[in-house]
Amino acid sequence: MGTATPSLPTAPASGADLPLTGFTVGVTAVRRREELVALLTRRGARVVEAPALRILPLEDDHGLRRATRQCLARPLDYVVATTGVGWRGWMSAAEGWGWGAELAAACRAAIVLTRGPKATGAVRASGLDESWSPPTEATDDLLTWLLARPLEGRRIAVQEHGLPLEAFAAALRERGAEVIPVHIYRWAPPEDPAPVRRLIEQTARREIHALTFTSAPAIAAFLATATAAGLHEQVIEALRTDVLAVCVGPVCARQLLDAGLPVLWPERGRLGALVRTVTEELPHCSRRTLQVDGHDLVLQGSALLVDDESYWLSPKGTTVLRALAEHPGWVLSRAELLRRAWAGSDADEHAVEAAVGRLRQALGRHGDLIRTVPKRGYRLATR
Repeated sequence: MGTATPSLPTAPASGADLPLTGFTVGVTAVRRREELVALLTRRGARVVEAPALRILPLEDDHGLRRATRQCLARPLDYVVATTGVGWRGWMSAAEGWGWGAELAAACRAAIVLTRGPKATGAVRASGLDESWSPPTEATDDLLTWLLARPLEGRRIAVQEHGLPLEAFAAALRERGAEVIPVHIYRWAPPEDPAPVRRLIEQTARREIHALTFTSAPAIAAFLATATAAGLHEQVIEALRTDVLAVCVGPVCARQLLDAGLPVLWPERGRLGALVRTVTEELPHCSRRTLQVDGHDLVLQGSALLVDDESYWLSPKGTTVLRALAEHPGWVLSRAELLRRAWAGSDADEHAVEAAVGRLRQALGRHGDLIRTVPKRGYRLATR
């Protein structure tokens, strides 16, 4: 997918009906991406789709077949299910090899632990029952539960998700357990890396208002790509100041938290809850309301809402308008606007004039809100 681009005035829209109007949100997910994009778009957001990873298929996965055979060689004491999609993939692959009934029987004879509701639902759908699931949906709590029990000589199958749970398995092995990692799916770089690179560039330029993450590996891949592009520091600073990071849960958020970055996540790790968090929190980060020339104006993200009509603006136009809106009626010189919107570039004051012209055009019949003060600069109309 390409980058989001500014448009001319939209049809009238209510900020209450479309609370994310004016905001551009980056989506890095690969699984259920279409659902997440639809939920955000339905609330008025512009979405930049840039899957940070892709999931390799299970076909002819010799490692999974070998791990499954090992699980069936002798009775299992514990089975850990970490993801719904991974558990279903394992059961489906075993069925295809003719081992479905045998694997189900082996798991039924063991104590089954599930990491959260999705894994629990998948386990139950396969005709099994879980013995315990942590309310936190955290892998660490699963580990704590297991370490509180005698593990010497116990056989534990761990259905892994995306990245190997090396520390989890090592802690169990230190207590004498035999651990069988069952890697259901593996992450790989996206087939087309261009979209995620563009998203990183937009993040560094603060053209993205929020980034959503649904897996820890996606965060690792996103930051690694930023480093490779020479934009790691700029992206980290953007996440620290102007770009809202929203994760599906605390496990997903851990890498950002470890980097000292502010991160939000919903109480329940669901896509709908993630979108509600974005919808509730993002307007607080970038919303300004004022009355100008008899109009109710709301500056929200990269849009201006005038009397319930919404106008999407370019990044430069947004910066210029926000500068003028700090003190409606005050005159800002071209030099001052140049400093604010073109810092570090070799643009001259003609760039300011062109940007103001495009801003007026984007505002349509409300373009006269931007007033020229001859030989001094520009101001936002107050009456």
